[in-house]
Amino acid sequence: MRLQKLQSFLKEKGWKYEYSEENNCASIDFEHRGLTYHVWEFFEDGYGAESNVVNVGRMEDYNGEYEDMILTVIREW
Repeated sequence: MRLQKLQSFLKEKGWKYEYSEENNCASIDFEHRGLTYHVWEFFEDGYGAESNVVNVGRMEDYNGEYEDMILTVIREW
């Protein structure tokens, strides 16, 4: 099970989400205020994630402490 911090936050907020995992990379889709968000892990010379949490219409790459970076964004909503 990956992206555990993000899953815990979503559960705490009571937001419905879908989790899947393939090749040891996780994917989470969730909704907030009628908008659909996606967090997709990848492995390219280390783990990272792609997400649209900043701008629903555009995916951005996150590297390093990517889960914490994504959580920082959604905690401000």
